[in-house]
Amino acid sequence: METQEVKNLWSEVKAELRETIPTPAYQMWLEPLEAADFDGNVFSVITVHSLAPQVVKSNYNKQILDAFAKVLGKEVSYHITFDSELADRYQKEKKKELAKQKRAIPDSEESSMVDNLAQMQSSANLNLKYKFSNFVVGENSRFAHAAAFTVAQNPAKKYNPLFIYGASGLGKTHLMQAIGHYIIFNKPKLRVRYIKTEEYVNELIKNLQHGGERNSRMDKFRQKYRNVDVLLIDDIQFLESKTYTMEEIFHTFDSLHNNNKQIVITSDRLPKDIPTLPDRLRTRFEMGLVVDITPPDFETRVAILSNLAEQASLKVDFPVFEYIANNFVSNVRELEGAFNKVSAYADIENTDITLEFAKKVLNCEAMKKALTIESVARAVGEFYGVSISDFLSSSRNQRVSSARHVAVYLARELTQKSFESIAEYFNKKHTTMLYSYEKIKEELRVNKELDRTIAEIRSSLKE
Repeated sequence: METQEVKNLWSEVKAELRETIPTPAYQMWLEPLEAADFDGNVFSVITVHSLAPQVVKSNYNKQILDAFAKVLGKEVSYHITFDSELADRYQKEKKKELAKQKRAIPDSEESSMVDNLAQMQSSANLNLKYKFSNFVVGENSRFAHAAAFTVAQNPAKKYNPLFIYGASGLGKTHLMQAIGHYIIFNKPKLRVRYIKTEEYVNELIKNLQHGGERNSRMDKFRQKYRNVDVLLIDDIQFLESKTYTMEEIFHTFDSLHNNNKQIVITSDRLPKDIPTLPDRLRTRFEMGLVVDITPPDFETRVAILSNLAEQASLKVDFPVFEYIANNFVSNVRELEGAFNKVSAYADIENTDITLEFAKKVLNCEAMKKALTIESVARAVGEFYGVSISDFLSSSRNQRVSSARHVAVYLARELTQKSFESIAEYFNKKHTTMLYSYEKIKEELRVNKELDRTIAEIRSSLKE
């Protein structure tokens, strides 16, 4: 097809996209795309932004395919290529254009777009894969997801701060970064900054070191985190016992909150459960909305796996999802890890992902055989501060009884041993073991704290 004809077709496609994609996003990602070639099946375009191939495919793929179908009357695929030479020319032209615009309109929309791209690549520090669209919502995360999306749509209007807590690997960081991702793409004039608490602490220590203009360094450091519209602080529990850092966070929090800026915080525990956290910080963390995420139930785990397969365009037998979901229950991260391991092996061996193949790769049965009733009991005992002899005694102490119930439940779940075998180990009646198992199973339906406890013990057994 002639070059001009290809360009004309692309202009028509872009006209369709202009109607369906928000103006800021369209101007940043779609407008700069240029037509390169069309062989009748694959339409090739080039971009001046290195992030565009990933961003456009991840966020606007359906709209682009629909626009092509509407213009061409048939379904085609497309390919985006980053052109470094074109990018250099584009940036030089934009700098000249921006210089002119700054003299006339200092805060132009185009300037905002360029700033937006810069922060996407550096200061915002966001992972583009963490979006609301690929977060699988289950009963374990429904409220947290709704709160996060509300904050993303209207920063600092409701739920400020938003405090999300839960065990490691359940999706706290995903939701937090999805907020930043949504704001950057839909409210590009807002400045977003994401930071892990551990990185914040290290950066603070570096700026406190003697030598040079320490006061100047600290002023810049403070402004970096206070001169934003949305601050996302991950894993705040690492503040524990860091007195000077807590002081800095306190003043940063007040500065942002007093200026009606949004703050989002994640932690593996409630504010009141973070040792040495001062009351003035704890009360500030609790003054907005505190929501939790718990381990996903079976249906949600299957949905997460199905979503992973769909994103990777993999054909996977449904029994594979069931098998992985039944064997990796503690958190989303280990669930994804198991799926990625199976899919990687299938790719290397160039084979279909079947139940038999998944079993061979993951070998969960061998892992269960390796766990004994005693190893489970010891892990539970360490968590609760109870000895094996306590478990085997006739003690009715509440702490011992509660720990024993959990040990029985996990022994049954993780080792697949019969209740008779478990009863023999604990020196108890078979009916007592059955009662313990059913008691914990029922309580898990409503007790989120117990849910987190069992997930933590499960994880310790896999380390």
